[in-house]
Amino acid sequence: MGFVKQKVIQLAERGSPKPERDCGELVAALEDADASVRRQAAREIAPCHHAAAALVSRLKREENPAVREVLLSALIRLNDPLVVSGLADCLRSEDVALRNGVIEAIKQMGSEVEPLLQSLLADPDPDVRIFAVNILDSERHPNVEKWLIQAIECDPHVNVCAAALDLLSEAGTEAAVDPLIRLKARFASEAYIQFAANLALKRIRGI
Repeated sequence: MGFVKQKVIQLAERGSPKPERDCGELVAALEDADASVRRQAAREIAPCHHAAAALVSRLKREENPAVREVLLSALIRLNDPLVVSGLADCLRSEDVALRNGVIEAIKQMGSEVEPLLQSLLADPDPDVRIFAVNILDSERHPNVEKWLIQAIECDPHVNVCAAALDLLSEAGTEAAVDPLIRLKARFASEAYIQFAANLALKRIRGI
């Protein structure tokens, strides 16, 4: 009878949930050499204070695609200003996979990223400004048209204007007509700008 009781206790212990790790252990686990350990830590760390800082720090250095995906997923769920600024820093990375992953992550975020988007659209790096326009392609915030018009009116880089124009041709209203005409005048020698602006104008005017 004692043997049966002991066996029942062992089975109960085996089936009981593992105790939660403390935040210090999870932060340390994010730096583990084993990718599976880092991935599990990223799944568990969200409730911890300063989780955003730890996740962003790991994301900037993470090379394993599966771990990177979980890191981004965890960051998306956090309501922390460090998430926004950290993801912006990642857009400046030379790692194409990291940049693309961050772009997709920002696309899934809500109105809390609007300050980030405005900052990115004014970034000194034209590539970052193009990334910001690509993010707007999915976000469809209420201010999208205003931001795109500002880009084609003020941005000095033709590729940024072209990226904004591509989206404006789909999302533009009558408010974009005069800015589009001015854009054509500003880049009169750029064949693509002329073509895309004319296409946008025809769509807006219903021609």
